Amino acid sequence: MNLAELSISELLKLHSAAIDELKNRGVLRTKNNPVGDYAEWLVSSAFNLTLANNSAAGHDAESRDGKKIQIKARRITENNRSKQLGVIRNLEKNDFDELIAVIFNESYEIIEAYSIPHSAITKYSAHRVHVNGHILHLRGALLLDNSVLDISDKLKVSNNVLRSLVSLSGTGEAGPLANR
Repeated sequence: MNLAELSISELLKLHSAAIDELKNRGVLRTKNNPVGDYAEWLVSSAFNLTLANNSAAGHDAESRDGKKIQIKARRITENNRSKQLGVIRNLEKNDFDELIAVIFNESYEIIEAYSIPHSAITKYSAHRVHVNGHILHLRGALLLDNSVLDISDKLKVSNNVLRSLVSLSGTGEAGPLANR
């Protein structure tokens, strides 16, 4: 299929169908921008986490030992190379123990990924009134902090395995998503 030959309407229908199919396979949980949902699925699969309900406040997943994990992702492009993560709300409530941050390229391949303890988020993020939350950039002193772990390699291995799957199971769901 040559995408350049498709009309705008056909491209939008193809995009919609792709999102629907990824949702049916359990990779996406919503029909919104797939970056966050894909990161949640990938991280939960790679680290055997159970995804929280979409309405859970302050965290996206839990480990078997009860650790609460917030998952943030960013897809950088040629036109936008920012590594600013989405707004972290209610940081002072300690609703999560660690944040896992994933940076994808335009093709959803992992460039880098980090496990960041709550204490480092508090130290390196900045509160912004206009967004009612904290902003964190994956750069500089944060990445040099000894408490921040580079988990890129482990996530890349898992990503390579998971991306090649055509079907996730007979039910259309796999791994942590089945525990929703």
